[in-house]
Formats: sequence, C-alpha cells, structure tokens
Amino acid sequence: MNSSAEPLLDVRNLSKNFAAVQALKDFSMVVRPGEVVAPAGDNGAGKTTLIKAISGVYKPSSGEIRLRGEPVSFATPQEARDKGIETIYRDSALADNLSIGANIFLGREPMRKAFGFLPVLDRKKMADAAKSTMALLDFHVNRMEAPVSNFSGGQRRAVAIGRAVYWDAQILIMDEPTAALGVPEQRKVISLIHQLKARGRGVIFISHNLQDIFAVSDRIVVLRRGVQAGERKISETTHDEVVKLMVGG
Repeated sequence: MNSSAEPLLDVRNLSKNFAAVQALKDFSMVVRPGEVVAPAGDNGAGKTTLIKAISGVYKPSSGEIRLRGEPVSFATPQEARDKGIETIYRDSALADNLSIGANIFLGREPMRKAFGFLPVLDRKKMADAAKSTMALLDFHVNRMEAPVSNFSGGQRRAVAIGRAVYWDAQILIMDEPTAALGVPEQRKVISLIHQLKARGRGVIFISHNLQDIFAVSDRIVVLRRGVQAGERKISETTHDEVVKLMVGG
C-alpha cells in the first residue's frame, strides 16, 4: 500500500439525518489503492448508514464523497457500481438458480447475434468470464455451470467478489464477509481480500469480529453514535484500545 498515493475514495464531513435522528455526523475517511480500511463500532454506531451513503442507497444530508479526486453523487446503487463501487453483502445477493457466469453478468447480460440477426445470450462469454475470473482469485470449483445454490457460503462469497473484480470495481465494500462461515472458509475470504489489496483495490471491511479486522485491515476508523471516535493503524493499536474507543472511555 502506498500511503502517499492519491485516495481512491475520500469521504469528507459526511452527515446523514433521518428526521430528528442524526445517524452520521461530520464523518471523514480516506481509502487508498491497496488499502483495507475497517469502520468499526457497536450496533447503531453508524457503520451501515456510512456504507449505504457511499454505495448510493442513501443520499447524504451534507458532506462530500470524492472518487479519485472527483466529487460524485449517486441516485442509485447502480450509479455507484458504474463508477466502480461494489458492495458485497453478507447474503452475497446472488441468483441461486444461475451459474457463476450468469451471476457475474446479472443485469448486464452479454448478447450475440444468432443467424446474423437474432439476439441470444452469449453463454460462451459468460462461461469464459467465470473461468478466468475465478482462476484469477485462485478459486476452483469442478462444475462452473452448476447453480450457485450448490456452493458453500465461502464459495458464494468468492463468486460475489469475482463479479466485482470482473467489472473492475476500484472500491469493494464488504459487509460481514466472514459471518456464518467455518474457519477454513473464513481464511479463504481473508486471502481473497489480500489478493484484492495486491491488485491495488481499496476495500472497506465491516465486521463484528475484531480478530478478522486485525487480520486483514491496514487502518481502523472507530464510530460511536454516528461520530468518528478515533482512527488507528492496525500495526499501532491493540484490541483493548479499539474496544475503549468504541465504548467511550
């Protein structure tokens, strides 16, 4: 990670109100290429509001989001995706009955012309994309054409990460990516995140598990009741210090 590099993502003084409730107040954070940043805090601290504001689900009440130095504002999550911000939710948001390739292209299906004029799904392009993307992530399943409902939780998360990689996401927001996985699968997801770092992507990593945060993140930004309570490099802090920042005192 290059700490002098221009941030991929620069969140400046972001606030979000829901009627009288201020869910996020004046929050700032940067994510640089090849860096994993973990916004952390108790339930209700503002983490979900933050990632929904960055990913186009919520419109911020005030503040600014910059992508590679350019101010951006998204009316929908699709607009955020088109600009290179992908969110990988805990449930992976995959279509269970479809293959890896079909999931990679979900909503953006490639077409080809049959008999020179009839538009049909380009299944070969989808299969090739699935194979090359999953190989890139060093992820191997025997049956590429199998519906993803056949896969384990960790494999499904790998497919969701593969989709983001295929569409060249620059920022990946990962919401509890290791939740409800067995230990070997958690390790696989952590190793996928290290690969994303090596490829110069920026990752926003949300987890309730401090051990996972310490295993994968470069920096932790602590939220308490919607306000930034502190920021630490992982190499320069401890679990105890982070917990104190979260609870205040």
